[in-house]
Amino acid sequence: MVSLRFPFSFPQPPKLPRHGFLRPSYAVVAAGGAAAAAGFVAVTINSTNQQSPFLESALNSLFRSHSSPLWASLSLADNSTTSSVVDSKTGMSFPSVIGDSQQLLGIGLRRKAILGLKNINVYAYGVYADNNDIKESLSEKYGKLSVSELQEKNFDKDIMEADICMTVRLQIVYGRLSIRSVRSAFEESVGSRLEKFGGSDNKELLHKFTSQFKDEYKIPRGSVIDLSKERGHVLRTIIDGKEVGSIESQLLCRAILDLYIGEDPFDKQAKQDIKQALTSILHN
Repeated sequence: MVSLRFPFSFPQPPKLPRHGFLRPSYAVVAAGGAAAAAGFVAVTINSTNQQSPFLESALNSLFRSHSSPLWASLSLADNSTTSSVVDSKTGMSFPSVIGDSQQLLGIGLRRKAILGLKNINVYAYGVYADNNDIKESLSEKYGKLSVSELQEKNFDKDIMEADICMTVRLQIVYGRLSIRSVRSAFEESVGSRLEKFGGSDNKELLHKFTSQFKDEYKIPRGSVIDLSKERGHVLRTIIDGKEVGSIESQLLCRAILDLYIGEDPFDKQAKQDIKQALTSILHN
């Protein structure tokens, strides 16, 4: 598994040769282009190759020479065909890849104040995207720009509006959260984004989305909600593996993504991690 926001802590393996330490059967994505400076690493293991110790040794060798602290650490679960990332703040685990091709770009945390006094961790979330979609849609325009240069462009807007397959996976942390509370929270947060991007005449669209979260659904700690943007700007909602509805609306898709990678995201550090990962995809 991968545990985020702690220095690398693998047992020290034998030092590997400097050349050829990654075999073609592994794909390692390091956000921001420079692997050690990236701050986020997503690893996908070929399902037919179980040489986890080799990959651990390779990664340890890769980061050993950098003295600056890293906020991510990576380890692989034994007897696992895929890697996963664990949010160190909540303990929630996210697969590195979902579906056939959507790779994890970053993990964030949604917190909420209770009575203005105490912040609780409501849910952890992971943002995924299809690498090929990203490259096909945006590499020509942004492929040669650095992260700092992207800050001055309409990169965030283009990501949210492009016909790119993306998923935001929510994992419930707060054990006493009700589906009614989720519905109410989306009415507020998604409603404000719909008004921001499309004006006030979108109450019907908002109701169509929030009404998917019916009282009959139970969401104890660990429950998974996928908000998946598919081709044609279709937003598909899945709760614990069960599809509960789909809506075709570019405006709604943008409103959802804006909560996590927009101008005022729930987790600003997560947004930066995601942007670093997207930049790395465009540069490779």
